[in-house]
Amino acid sequence: MNETNNKRQVLRRLFFSTLYLSAFTFGGGYVIVTLLKKKFVDEYHWIEEDEMLDLVAIAQSAPGAIAVNGAIVVGYKLAGMPGAAVAIVATIIPPFVIISAISVFYEAFRDNFLVSQMLTGMQAGVGAVIASVVWQMGADVARSRSAASMLILAAAFAATCLFGVNVVVVILAAAGVGAVRTLLALRHKKEGAE
Repeated sequence: MNETNNKRQVLRRLFFSTLYLSAFTFGGGYVIVTLLKKKFVDEYHWIEEDEMLDLVAIAQSAPGAIAVNGAIVVGYKLAGMPGAAVAIVATIIPPFVIISAISVFYEAFRDNFLVSQMLTGMQAGVGAVIASVVWQMGADVARSRSAASMLILAAAFAATCLFGVNVVVVILAAAGVGAVRTLLALRHKKEGAE
């Protein structure tokens, strides 16, 4: 009985947390990733920081919006399939309501000076939040002191920023390198156990 109540409490907190984050997050998926980290890693201590980085990588690699994907993987990690379902619903409700309201009043919003200025200001804030995410994730990779991780980070940066390689190609290449590293580590571990 206590376990059922505990799971309900986790689902309730997960729902209201993701609903709140989704309702007050402007600027795309990378902004919500930072807020998911602050809520579930720093505040609730439900997820370790390294795990959060892994979940973000999974969310980014999957097709679809990163905000929804991030909520799905966090919800699944915390409460399995019910957690993923709760997180999806909570993440989708605010944008659905807001877009529905905007579509009804589109003509009034389209030419409104205050709305356009507010959106311009929000773009600057979003840039700062995305820069913060990049800084934190890069610092975590640097703290790991893994030469392979640093090399992957530098190669991904150079490929996208200097050579204009499509981000999808970079993600697939990094996933491939990660898979090979994992297989080699498992093989090494298996040989060491024998």
